[in-house]
Amino acid sequence: MTGHDKKKLCDIGLIGLGVMGSNFALNIADHGFSVAGYNRKEEKIRQLSEMKREHHKIETTRDIGSLCQMVRTPRAIVLLVPAGPPVDAVIESLVPHLQAGDLIIDSGNSHFTDTDRRTQSLAEKGLLFMGMGISGGESGARHGPSLMPGGPEQGYERVRPILEAAAAHVEAAPCVAYLGSGSAGHYVKMVHNGIEYGLMQLISETYDLMKRGLGLAPDELHAVYARWNQDELNSYLLEITADIFLQKDDKTGGSLVDLILDEAKQKGTGEWTVREALGLQVPTVTIDAAVMMRDMSTYKKQREKAGRMFKGPNPRFEGGKDEILQQIKNALYAAMIVTYAQGLALLAKASDTYHYNLNVETVARIWRGGCIIRAALLEAIRSAYKSNPDLDNLLFDGHLGQAVATRQADLRGVVRTGAALGLPMPGLMTALAYFDALRSSRLPDNLIMAQRDYFGAHTYERVDEAGIFHTQWGK
Repeated sequence: MTGHDKKKLCDIGLIGLGVMGSNFALNIADHGFSVAGYNRKEEKIRQLSEMKREHHKIETTRDIGSLCQMVRTPRAIVLLVPAGPPVDAVIESLVPHLQAGDLIIDSGNSHFTDTDRRTQSLAEKGLLFMGMGISGGESGARHGPSLMPGGPEQGYERVRPILEAAAAHVEAAPCVAYLGSGSAGHYVKMVHNGIEYGLMQLISETYDLMKRGLGLAPDELHAVYARWNQDELNSYLLEITADIFLQKDDKTGGSLVDLILDEAKQKGTGEWTVREALGLQVPTVTIDAAVMMRDMSTYKKQREKAGRMFKGPNPRFEGGKDEILQQIKNALYAAMIVTYAQGLALLAKASDTYHYNLNVETVARIWRGGCIIRAALLEAIRSAYKSNPDLDNLLFDGHLGQAVATRQADLRGVVRTGAALGLPMPGLMTALAYFDALRSSRLPDNLIMAQRDYFGAHTYERVDEAGIFHTQWGK
């Protein structure tokens, strides 16, 4: 195809024709751009061929060299392959067929440090490299995801028309924007997933309280979540949660969710967020709790053993349902705001540390549609950072801070109820603890510093005098 007229060459290449890759290719083609797709497995190519139904904007090949010949220069090639060694392997096989100025876009869930490494390595070869997070799952890839690109801005500008067309749109604005240099895109996607862990944990705790505590049946749970999804809690996660309780099991006719093993799997992005927060010393306690509870869920045999050994209180709630349901709703909304606040605080610190120059308002804007954590709340978050780009913490926004403050009694009440019933609520509890710690002008860490100085001569500072001090304690 080397001799073909450039007008006949494809606008973009795509490597990896699995579920996400195939659907993203179809999405791009639907918007008038031609796609050259590569997969080493004939089965994947055949599946895409069945899906595209004579879509003349998509060409496929099993030869990576042919793929490069099919894309107009300077080339832009998207990778949608599993993170880690597979990305390096694809890049290694791809590079010999590229020329200076060509662009590679890694759209998997790569760790941001891998993105930095690949950026530097490929720059030495004259190639541009971008890391771009994609959120929205199979449906988002097909009909409009949230796209989080970072890297060389000239690379983004080259593919901007394609990405803006393929992305989800909210109020006619595409849910994609250039986020910053280096690994900014993959970092933002990592934190997106960390927030996602936190929100899912919070929702699961409200489910546990309503199921075990209030004894609500699946159809009642559906009605509650569907109702909540109509106003301030409106979000993709609430929407699918409501749907889940309607799903019947084909084998038994009962509620499918009740038959699913209570061991939550994870792919690591939540853990990466927690490790990063620890490294940058940013408290993300609700996200931390969500990751730890997924770990706890895998200890099924130990949990069953402990359940036989240790008897707790009766988990059945004896009060009025209407009042507690309103309390749970308000507690969930407050905790969701706090969880976003933690994730966005991490992004702000990372932007300064890694020189991403992130615009948090832009991040909130492109999360409003297409992605898993899309929610009505994000419009208020976007507005908060638009009004004050230097906002130290989301809770310092007058509107959102007040929204949490006015619901703190409900959050405290739900946490008390959960503790009294013996139901684990680490997400809601840590959201409350974060709020209380943030509003505490004095914490008990003065005692911790005294202890450190006592056993290790680590020194301390005083509130009434400048300097570094050490005391011979007990003498």
